[in-house]
Amino acid sequence: MQINITGHHVELTDALRDYVNEKLAKLERHFDHVTNVHVILTVEKQNQKAEATVHVSGQDLFAQNETQDMYASIDGLIDKLDRQIIKHKEKISDHNQKSGGVKNMAVEV
Repeated sequence: MQINITGHHVELTDALRDYVNEKLAKLERHFDHVTNVHVILTVEKQNQKAEATVHVSGQDLFAQNETQDMYASIDGLIDKLDRQIIKHKEKISDHNQKSGGVKNMAVEV
């Protein structure tokens, strides 16, 4: 998984980068096909905003979260992405199960 982290009006410290990387590892536990993640961390007046675009199996998922604390924003962002990835994975598995089934037919003797 390739991770790009960008900061707008915020200095990206090693601690902040490590925190984002640690939290994004949670997404990979649920779904292996995460290829690219772009995270943007922004500070606007008193609000700390985190947003991310995740590229999974040909589709982009987007989420954002805004709070007073950057770490809380990152936590909320990861929770939103986690729910989206689980939903995406369920859609894929449901689709595959519907197309591969063989019906049992009773044969009269």
